[in-house]
Amino acid sequence: MPILHWLNDEEARKTSGRVPYRLLEADDTLSYGDLNTENMLIQGDNLEALKALLPYYAGQVKCIFIDPPYNTQSAFEHYDDNLEHSIWLSTIYPRMEMLRDLLADDGSIWVSIDDNKGHYLKVIMDEVFGRTNFITSITWVKRVSPANDAKRFSTDHDTLLVFAKNKDKWFPNRLPSKLKARKMM
Repeated sequence: MPILHWLNDEEARKTSGRVPYRLLEADDTLSYGDLNTENMLIQGDNLEALKALLPYYAGQVKCIFIDPPYNTQSAFEHYDDNLEHSIWLSTIYPRMEMLRDLLADDGSIWVSIDDNKGHYLKVIMDEVFGRTNFITSITWVKRVSPANDAKRFSTDHDTLLVFAKNKDKWFPNRLPSKLKARKMM
């Protein structure tokens, strides 16, 4: 199996094991509604938050959807999307490991990405989740008309990479067909 190598990749592969566990503490000033609900909004570094969730939810999460930084060379208010390539790879790898550990055996992860980093992310996910657990890549149209001012090609889509923790145990929940739905009416 091909393995992606980059500057400091050995360190990135050890990062998830080195992140210290932290306790999640409720902030009543930020809480709203029923305090007995299992819903949480966690503020902080996502690597530390994932590590804090592991003792409670490891092996229990059925579906994860993430929209990681695409590394578009832009700066946003809450994060820098202009990382050097190897730093981006080193940031993504340990998070994928922790997300894998959160998934149930019949769980799946859906990751939104663009063509800029999608191919690198696919190779990392092949390594972390196993190539045999790749389900599909889904192209979704994000723009209905081409950008006429594009210098080369107008990018009108992003991709969802879909992996299962264990492909033999994961099956999609299918919607009823229109024929079945008509019979139910």
